[in-house]
Amino acid sequence: MKGPGRQDPFEEPDLPENGGGAGGPSGPGGADSPGDGNSRRPPRIPLPRASIEDTGHPLPDPPLALDHRVLKSLLGAWALAACSVDEALAVEVHLGHCGPCAEEALRLRDAVGLLHQEESLDLDPGLRNRVIENCLGRRPPRIPVPEWAIPYDAETARLDALLRDIGDSEWHAPVRLRWFDEDHPVSRKTTVAGVIAHLLAVDGLVALALGLDDPLGRDAPPQSDPGHRTESYWRASYFPPTRAVRGPWREQSHELIRTVSFTAGGPHGSGSGGLTVPYSAPDEQGRRVELPLRDSMLDRAFECWIHAGDIAEAVDYPYEPPSPRHLHRMIDLAARLLPGTLAERRRSGLAAPAHGLVAAGAPGRSLRLEVEGMGGGEWFIPLDSPGASASADREVAHVALDGVEFCRLAAGHVSPEEAAAGQVGDRQAIRDVLFAAASLSRM
Repeated sequence: MKGPGRQDPFEEPDLPENGGGAGGPSGPGGADSPGDGNSRRPPRIPLPRASIEDTGHPLPDPPLALDHRVLKSLLGAWALAACSVDEALAVEVHLGHCGPCAEEALRLRDAVGLLHQEESLDLDPGLRNRVIENCLGRRPPRIPVPEWAIPYDAETARLDALLRDIGDSEWHAPVRLRWFDEDHPVSRKTTVAGVIAHLLAVDGLVALALGLDDPLGRDAPPQSDPGHRTESYWRASYFPPTRAVRGPWREQSHELIRTVSFTAGGPHGSGSGGLTVPYSAPDEQGRRVELPLRDSMLDRAFECWIHAGDIAEAVDYPYEPPSPRHLHRMIDLAARLLPGTLAERRRSGLAAPAHGLVAAGAPGRSLRLEVEGMGGGEWFIPLDSPGASASADREVAHVALDGVEFCRLAAGHVSPEEAAAGQVGDRQAIRDVLFAAASLSRM
């Protein structure tokens, strides 16, 4: 309905002849109307833009005039962002109207995205220690884990992370345990689950020394030989071990850490009470292999890492060595065990006779063991008597090895003939020490 003085919205408005309507030259706000002196308002519809040719500014350089063959050869460099600015502009203009080149450029760009360095799926082995140290620095524990038990804590945690990532079928992947018996390599075939059962059984030696339950059961005969304990555990199972063995193994490792923390009485373990862990039954003379508790925990950390590497190799999983600080402690333990192992091999006729026994603490012939790389260092090994004082003054041989390679030798995973990177001096002494290192291995 149309009222007086109102414009029908469907009718065109009456425009003044001279354009004096609203917004016109003589309308309100126009140039001829009285106002506040403001300049003319801009039109509501913007005017067309002026061409760059009419502005007087210099024109941009046109793209390089390159033929199709040259532009196609530049696609690889363009995908890698290795072209110059002019070449890249020429390629991009060409891709706008050449379909085959545009498809090839997309494929090259996708391929470039795959050209990155292959990274390990495993975390940095030192990351966990740094996080824990930072946390403990803010809030120290009431009962700290002794320093000599930290490598075992770290290696069991790393192995548990590996086990958490593998599938059910991979628990039955074949694994071959390897070690040296006298002068010959031997092996035993098992599965991933069988390896964890082996670690559970041998860790039980430490559990027994601490007064904890034996994973072989209360009715199992007491055994100190790691190989016999493992075979007994495997035979006692009605079925081959499965992933169910992970729970008891992890629970036992946690219990060992808690117990040694209470037993040690401090971060340096001064209150360990002189506990020892036997690793063999007594021989005819009543001698047996045994280690102090702190060395035994380091030995268990070493074996956990070695067998974790066996598992990782079986399931094609990336696995790094321990942190350099922990690796150094493992190498140091092996170096400290070498004189006694060498003397035992000499008594068994597996090593050359001593050149001359000396009193404990007296200087004797020595071999310099130089371990390079991560966790490396230098050790002097007495050759004729375990209690002799070894030093550079009586050095007769020098052996250089990589740190991880030395550990593989001590684990029986590499032959003594292939281990040393450099050898100088008495060849017989070098052979005896390298074979003594391989003899440190066991199932």
